[in-house]
Amino acid sequence: MAKRPAPIAERNPFLTGIDLAPVTSLSEKLGLSPEMRYEEQHNTDGEGLSEEPQRSVDESDEEEPEVDESVQEEMAKLEDTFQERGLKYRMIDRIGEGTFSTVYKAEDLHYEYYQNEWDIEFKDATKWMSPPFKRRRDNESQSSTTLVDSQSQRRQRQPRYVAIKKIYVTSSPIRIQNELELLHDLRGCKAVCPLITAFRHQDQVVAILPHFRHQDFRLFYRGMTVPDIKVYFRSLFEALAAVHKHGIIHRDIKPTNFLYDIDRQRGVLVDFGLAEREGNDSSHCLCQDHPSSRKTKIESSKARNQPIPIGYPKNDQRPSRRANRAGTRGFRAPEVLLKCTAQTTKIDVWSVGVIMLTMLAQRFPFFNSADDIEAMIEIATIFGQLRMRQCAMLHGTVFECTIPTIGKHGFSLSQIVQWSASTRTSDDGEDLDPEVREAVKFLELCLELDPRKRISARTALASDFLVEQTFSDTEPDEMDVL
Repeated sequence: MAKRPAPIAERNPFLTGIDLAPVTSLSEKLGLSPEMRYEEQHNTDGEGLSEEPQRSVDESDEEEPEVDESVQEEMAKLEDTFQERGLKYRMIDRIGEGTFSTVYKAEDLHYEYYQNEWDIEFKDATKWMSPPFKRRRDNESQSSTTLVDSQSQRRQRQPRYVAIKKIYVTSSPIRIQNELELLHDLRGCKAVCPLITAFRHQDQVVAILPHFRHQDFRLFYRGMTVPDIKVYFRSLFEALAAVHKHGIIHRDIKPTNFLYDIDRQRGVLVDFGLAEREGNDSSHCLCQDHPSSRKTKIESSKARNQPIPIGYPKNDQRPSRRANRAGTRGFRAPEVLLKCTAQTTKIDVWSVGVIMLTMLAQRFPFFNSADDIEAMIEIATIFGQLRMRQCAMLHGTVFECTIPTIGKHGFSLSQIVQWSASTRTSDDGEDLDPEVREAVKFLELCLELDPRKRISARTALASDFLVEQTFSDTEPDEMDVL
């Protein structure tokens, strides 16, 4: 980080950082109070960064949340580490704890002394500010309201919060290096959480990330209309398109990893701990072949021509298949569950489809399986046994199910949405509303079992469902009128 010659407050004392962005009525429509909308979220996985309401100038004396003694001891040790490194952060609270890391909220006390290109909040605030007053050079007396003392402005400025991610020493060094490298490569990408800085102290790696304001997904997903859903997924697909453009698979798309602010209608994609570059540690899979050659191989295979025995073979001589299965249960794509050895960025699109299905069906979590077997059974309940068998053959495997309640043909996604969310149906209860039917049509492109037929993030942004409508100015020009 390059040092600035002088703090921002000294060069321009009127940049106070007050947010003047427009506010939508979605939060009011959902009936969320400010405490509910900006409540601090304690994620069990520790990967999603959370945000409290930013304090204005008049809220400088707002009370801090009560912190347990054990958490205070952890933060005190971390502050000692910062002092040794010459960094100044005021630890506030622990906001997340997971298997690989713990996330804390802190205030950046040296914010003015560094270049802060990562600060989206400050950029949005400065777009709506008036230019600073110019100092008068004549001998007239200057009013006290004309100029504002820079030191008082600095004291009154809005606190700038960061999220401090302490990565456990039990994590693989390669895993830590991979996450930091990917965040560095994605710097400047829209709607992607940037990396401010990172350092290592002895055997402890600490990453400093921005602290974004957002609301808990469980508080607003039921009340989102189709126009609200379009804005949400337009922001999410913009982030995914930027990530996939760099050939990176996120691998852990879920609501807690997309921090969405319903008031500003903006989201940020976070947590690249499981991300990887597309093509790394992959080998050939049948799904990559041309459909004609793939069909020939499937028809000539043993699994296709021989009956499948009931149960497990006593002495299984088949070689084991190893593939990356990283992700969160309920959001894994079928090719991940079937151990495809050539996984692509399309697995992220499937996870986005699960989030959209959750919103339309108003059920969270929609898939709640305990392991991969139960996850495939849940998917087969919707798509049917025949389509699941075809999906398994795409990856050189066999799917066989003897559960009588799982039919051969399954159900359509429109039926699933209609049965799950009866409030979205028409008066006669036989069909969906036109807007919801349009959303389900787009959902079918995301939840396609064949990854080659599944829509990409870039194509999704150009689809009729997510494309932004532009209105041309039909009013005559002033010079034409004259």
